[in-house]
Amino acid sequence: MGLPALAVVLGAFASFSGFLFGYDTGYISGCKEMESFIRTFGTMQPDGSYLLGSGRDSLITSILSVGTCLGALCGSIVGDRIGRRFGIIFYICLFFIGVACQTGCKSLAGFAIGRVFAGLGVGGTSCLVPLYQAECSPKSIRGLVVSAYQFFVTVGLLVAACVVYATKDRADNSAYEIPIGIQFVWGALIIGGMCLLPESPRWLLSRDNHAKAKKSLSRLLGQPEDSQAVTTEFAEIAANLEHERSVGKASWADCFKYGEGKTRLRIFTGMALQALQQLTGVNFIFYYGTSFFANSGISNPFLTTIATNVVNVGMSVVGMLAADRVGRRPLMMYGAAGMAVSQLIVAAVGVAVSQANQAGQKVLVAFCCIYIAHFASTWGTLAWVITSEIYPYELRGKGMSLSTATQWLFNFAIGYATPYLVDEAPGSAGLKTNVFWIWGGCCCIAFVFAYFFIPETKELSLEQCDLLYRNSTILKSAAYRRQILQHDIHDDEIMHYSANKGPRTQHIEEDAKQSSRPETIA
Repeated sequence: MGLPALAVVLGAFASFSGFLFGYDTGYISGCKEMESFIRTFGTMQPDGSYLLGSGRDSLITSILSVGTCLGALCGSIVGDRIGRRFGIIFYICLFFIGVACQTGCKSLAGFAIGRVFAGLGVGGTSCLVPLYQAECSPKSIRGLVVSAYQFFVTVGLLVAACVVYATKDRADNSAYEIPIGIQFVWGALIIGGMCLLPESPRWLLSRDNHAKAKKSLSRLLGQPEDSQAVTTEFAEIAANLEHERSVGKASWADCFKYGEGKTRLRIFTGMALQALQQLTGVNFIFYYGTSFFANSGISNPFLTTIATNVVNVGMSVVGMLAADRVGRRPLMMYGAAGMAVSQLIVAAVGVAVSQANQAGQKVLVAFCCIYIAHFASTWGTLAWVITSEIYPYELRGKGMSLSTATQWLFNFAIGYATPYLVDEAPGSAGLKTNVFWIWGGCCCIAFVFAYFFIPETKELSLEQCDLLYRNSTILKSAAYRRQILQHDIHDDEIMHYSANKGPRTQHIEEDAKQSSRPETIA
């Protein structure tokens, strides 16, 4: 099997861990509307009915993100210690503990503990999977392979909505226990796939296990261990690793130093990108969509949730294909603008039209779907691609941990605050559809951020991305990228000339400056 084909298979199996992220996000929205779930974890009211109040709602939804944040922060440490592949398997085992607690416990405390353990598993894999993919995938389809993680997130959301719809009318606790317990199947599929796939040859070499590294490369390349292709690739990885060791081991403190490589800017870009992805309001739709649509007068909120998830899956495919064709900067700016317009229209319709107006409610659902289409094809897909390619290699693991942990931190904050913002209960803001003014404003900020902080890295190798950051600015990145591709600078040449300011990199810088006068690039 050729390298691209095996890389696609590898990307699919590894990216399936994104399915856990999406499924876990998706099922909780529907389960919280089930009578059996409310009766088990809610509180009895004076009239004998049960209510899942804002406090319990917030805890059940957002406590997952406490675990995901911790799992993401520790992801690079675990991956460096026991390997990318076994690190993913380790986190899936923690996820199993969480699923067992959520399925079996009938107390709020036990369910919350299960959510934390499940979060540890989801957060750790969300850090390690992009690392594993980047180290085992060819440059030519890096955007496609890495963005497959987000695609599986959307598939998980859709499957969760369908499973919840199928079990919601069951009278006993199996209505919510089945959607939760079935996650054992998803986790087992991931472990089975990871046991069959090779370990990252770069990690094996970093542990001085040359024999296993060469065997792993042989499987990835589909060539015998003594072939020219395996020998050449092995030598390049070994030389790159030796270069990194000669520079010295990078520490966490190095993430916040500026330096020639503009490390602090790159770390900030990744963290802010993941924060803004959450602040666009997407998880409001998937965490609270069912209850939101019900409170807005939609006759069948469960089916509406499925419809939004179908849009999410379909447009994620568009984003995967566009990532390596259209480019990062234009897609991110277009997506932010489209999301902002859609969110503001939803907010305006919610204010101007009553719940009894069926036409108005259809407009609300339509623009929610248009918003999701813009998110899925741009910010949802490309955030993982961009954060996997903008960090210098010696800090890539730590950078991914920080950016992923930031996403989960904001995921927690939004998940916890939303019921208090939306509900009309005492002590809550009762914003209802007015909350979309907040999400729309954040999308406007996202547009400005994309213009000033997202570089154009389409078709560049990871080493070429590093060269771009060192010698260009964000606003001039497109011009500098064209110069790099025009002069066809390869990875091994970049490693040599970026350190010694060789003639070819100097020539690129001079041409780039001339093509963008009167401003300079460097």
